[in-house]
Amino acid sequence: MSSSKLVGEEKFGKAYGFKDVLKLRRPSTRDIVRRLGVLSPHRIHISDYPAGHPAAVFNASVDVEGDVAHIYARIVVGYYMYASAVVRIDVPVDDIIYGYVNINYYSAEPEIIPSTKYDIWGVEDPRVYSINGRLVATYTGRTVNYFNPAIRRERTLPITAVRIQNGRWKERWQRVLVHTLPSELREKLISDKDAFLVIIGNDVYIFHRPHLADEYHYLTISKVDGEKVLKLIENPGKEPIEVESRDTIWVMPHTSFEEKLGWATPPIKMDAKRIVTLVHAVDAVKKVYRVFAVQLCFEKEGIVIEAITPNYIMEPREPYEIYGDRPYVVFPCGLAKLNRNELLITYGAADYMVGIGTLDLEELLAELDKGRIY
Repeated sequence: MSSSKLVGEEKFGKAYGFKDVLKLRRPSTRDIVRRLGVLSPHRIHISDYPAGHPAAVFNASVDVEGDVAHIYARIVVGYYMYASAVVRIDVPVDDIIYGYVNINYYSAEPEIIPSTKYDIWGVEDPRVYSINGRLVATYTGRTVNYFNPAIRRERTLPITAVRIQNGRWKERWQRVLVHTLPSELREKLISDKDAFLVIIGNDVYIFHRPHLADEYHYLTISKVDGEKVLKLIENPGKEPIEVESRDTIWVMPHTSFEEKLGWATPPIKMDAKRIVTLVHAVDAVKKVYRVFAVQLCFEKEGIVIEAITPNYIMEPREPYEIYGDRPYVVFPCGLAKLNRNELLITYGAADYMVGIGTLDLEELLAELDKGRIY
C-alpha cells in the first residue's frame, strides 16, 4: 500500500526526524540487557483460584516499592478464548539480584480481571507507572467486539485504572479512563494498544499504537484533556469514562525489514521536556520481536526525535525467549529505577514466562548517541 493512501498521512501530524530514522536504523542487534531471571507458570500459584497455576504468565510491568518488586503480569488459564487477566506477584529485589527468582515459588494475587464491555474478552499487557503520586495502570482491553466477525472496529482499547484504598487495609484497581480516537476516526479503528500516559509540562499525552482500516499500525503520541484526566485519576468514579485523544503525532514509520512497531515500557524522564523510551519491533519475515530505544523532546513546535539506537538493544536469545507459546518474543512492559544508573526491566518471554533483567542507563545513552539526529 502506498503511503499516499494511508489514513495517517492525512489525519496525523509527524514528529521532527520522522524520515531521518529510516536512514539510521539497521537490522542488527547489540543486546545490552543483562538477564537476571525468569518466572515460569509452574512456580506461580494463583491465590483463591481453584486452577492453582496459570497456563502462561507473561508481558509484565513492575513497580518497585522499597525492597519489593511488585510485578504485574498478564496470565491466561486456558487457551480456548485466550482471555487474560492481570495478577500481582511480589518478589523481593534480593531474589532478583541474587538469582533466587529462578527457583523460588511465588503467590499471584488477581488484580484486574475482565468485567466491563471494554475488556470482557481479556485484560492484557499492563503498563504500571505513577501519575502525580498515584499508581496507575494502562492496559489493553479486549472489547465486546473482539470476536464478532461482523464488527471489525474497536476490538481493543486502552484502559487506565488507578490504585485506590479498599477498606482499611486493602487496595484495589478502579477503572477510570477508556481511551478512544476522535469521533471521525473511531469507525476506522480496528484496535489500539501498547499505551500509557505521560505528563510533560502542562500537557498530558497518551502514547498508543492504533491499527486503522488501512491496515497500518501507527506509532503515535496524542494529547488528552489533561484537566479531565488528572481529575478522574485523583477522584475516580464508579464507571470508566471515555476520553478522546487529539492532536495526534505519528512519531515514526517502521522500516522495510519490519512489519510494525509498538511502544514498550513507560519512559525514563531525562528532564522537564525530554524522555527516553523503548519500542518493540516485529520482523517482517520471521515475526521476531526485538527492542530499540528512542529519545524524544517535546517542544512548542512539536515532538522531536533527538536520537535513536541504530541497532536493536534486545532480541530473543535465551531458551525461554526463543521457544514458548509464541516463539522468538521479548516484549517489555515494565521499567523501574533500581539506583541512579541501573534500570530494572520486566518483559514477556515467548508469551509464556516473565523475563527479568537490568539495563545500564549510561550504556543506553551511549547507544542513542550513535544515532543522534538533533
